[in-house]
Amino acid sequence: MIAATVVSATTTAGSKRSRDAGLDARLKITETFVSIQGEADAVGWPTFFIRLTGCPLRCVYCDTAYAFHGGEWRTVGALLEGARESGVRRVCVTGGEPLAQKSCLDLLAALCEAGYVVSLETSGAIDIGEVDPRVSRVVDIKTPDSGESLRNRMDNLGKLTSHDQVKVVICSRSDYEWARELVRQDGATLPCQVLFSPSYGQLEPRTLAEWILEDRLNVRLQLQVHKYLWGEAPGR
Repeated sequence: MIAATVVSATTTAGSKRSRDAGLDARLKITETFVSIQGEADAVGWPTFFIRLTGCPLRCVYCDTAYAFHGGEWRTVGALLEGARESGVRRVCVTGGEPLAQKSCLDLLAALCEAGYVVSLETSGAIDIGEVDPRVSRVVDIKTPDSGESLRNRMDNLGKLTSHDQVKVVICSRSDYEWARELVRQDGATLPCQVLFSPSYGQLEPRTLAEWILEDRLNVRLQLQVHKYLWGEAPGR
């Protein structure tokens, strides 16, 4: 009984050291801000956004190229304090490509431990398997017209759960047909929603809506609500 108590105390101390080390982990951050979540299942909710710097992809429609370079180092602990000061309970970790920074995993876990409702926006080009299971993962599948379809890690689809989402940005009719075949082939085995979003300024939302209805496709139309509210202004 005494031995069991000693082991428990040692384990607890080790866990505390691990948590403390995670709070000291540093990430390169482009910006943090509060806005209305414009995408995915949490659309409409006031959300604290943490935008990490850097991305290995160069999608032709990227609207956050300013996050490719620069940024400033901040600790997980400082970002938790920023989330607390934001006054909202939902946090979205985005980029760039957040998972390109290894300490992103520490940040996601720490936010979950602190009681926030956490989502992650990721390109789908990096393994999502180590992300804390409490996080809602919004995983892109890149279409041919994105210029980055060869970077898709299709094995990520097998790691999704019911509170994740798959997002496909559609640029053209050929993109739509490519994505439609993917959904018809793999959609029935996915445990989560599939979101089709028109590339802003490139494909009319109504056109995409009509294609989806014509095919009775089992996907959800998504518009980037924040862009209809504020355009492409950074930090909104």
